Amino acid sequence: MNEHSTVGESVDNQSGSGERRLTVDSINTYYGDSHVLFDVSLSIDDGEIVALVGRNGAGKTTTLRSIMGLTPARSGRILKDGESIHESPPHRIRKRGISWIPEGRRVFGGLTVHENLRLAAHSADTDQQGRIDEIYERFPRLDERRTQKAGTMSGGEQQMLAIARALLGPETDLLLLDEPSEGLAPQIVEDVAAIIRELNEEGVTILLVEQNAEMALGLADRAYVLETGEIVHESPAEELLADRAAMEQYLGVH
Repeated sequence: MNEHSTVGESVDNQSGSGERRLTVDSINTYYGDSHVLFDVSLSIDDGEIVALVGRNGAGKTTTLRSIMGLTPARSGRILKDGESIHESPPHRIRKRGISWIPEGRRVFGGLTVHENLRLAAHSADTDQQGRIDEIYERFPRLDERRTQKAGTMSGGEQQMLAIARALLGPETDLLLLDEPSEGLAPQIVEDVAAIIRELNEEGVTILLVEQNAEMALGLADRAYVLETGEIVHESPAEELLADRAAMEQYLGVH
């Protein structure tokens, strides 16, 4: 631990002075009888990128699933903009402005790019075609591939499509990203990181789960380390990135 660690403190004392976008307060989550998350607390202020890092099997994806109501926590609180969401079903949580891009991208491979986007836009209460046109302006590669089956695109293109779909539903102000760099070539990882940074600069708050700790910490303002279902470290991201002993201890990065 370094002097910035806040493990064991109330989540209300964590992070900076901005408006609190998300509060996860002492949640415990189970798969059947298996206890997976142990009193996990974290917070994200409006406009932040927060990285949640840890080794495989630490419980990072389960944390995101708990936030989205897909694997509800059995105890603890989850608050969005100060209001409880932990007993809400996933579709209502999505309408509260939280969007989740799961690990593995999960695009509809048999549908074209445009069909994938139309399905996502259908859930929004605004002009569908206008929003799709905005997506094509943001992601020119998708515009070029609009009639191509999504399953035949490269991993990086599929990741762009997954991000685009998340932006097309109800308005998003908090984006949960699960392993966006998984399986991508280094240059494509840089492209995805640039998209994440650009979205954040436009006002989207981001919780980033990544096995690629150096990529995540390079983007993030703050970082939490999850180890066997418990938060064991919290600090500014740049300080964790610079602490090679902590990187090796928690993440196996030499």
